[in-house]
Amino acid sequence: RIEEDHKRFIEAQHMFFTGSAAPEGRGNISPKGMDSLRVLDANRIMWMNLTGSGNETAGHLIENPRMTLMWCSFAKRPLILRCFGTAQTYHKDDEGWDERAAQFPAHRSARQIYDVSVDLVQTSCGYAVPFMEFVSDRDTMQKWVDGKSDQDLRDYWRDRNTVTLDGAPTGVPIA
Repeated sequence: RIEEDHKRFIEAQHMFFTGSAAPEGRGNISPKGMDSLRVLDANRIMWMNLTGSGNETAGHLIENPRMTLMWCSFAKRPLILRCFGTAQTYHKDDEGWDERAAQFPAHRSARQIYDVSVDLVQTSCGYAVPFMEFVSDRDTMQKWVDGKSDQDLRDYWRDRNTVTLDGAPTGVPIA
């Protein structure tokens, strides 16, 4: 379970990593940032997946709903925290999207929301993780999105986000 100390640690981090894999093909580890993750209770996390150059997690979860989320401290307290579980995918037209999306700041490029049921929480020392200082969030994605119409975003999804590297469908709606 996600204890209060775990939750405080997660909420203090500026980035996290997602891990997923289909039964066949490549696994994927992806860094995430921005204000896109919420710890809802001791066994539930949601994160909003924003438009990116790939969409591996979505394709993997269609075939295998397992997901791992990981945080590591780059500051004074050495710690690595992993949450293992299964994820349900929600798209904008799905029942349940609106209530989940209300947990996050509105973002036009939101592709999916993953609702993760956590069944194992693991910590490890993090002694070999380097110290790094947070400077700021990047504004590159927001500037890119601001320069696109809603149709431009859908076209980008169609061209870059509908299949995984292994050719599996991602389920991202493009209509």
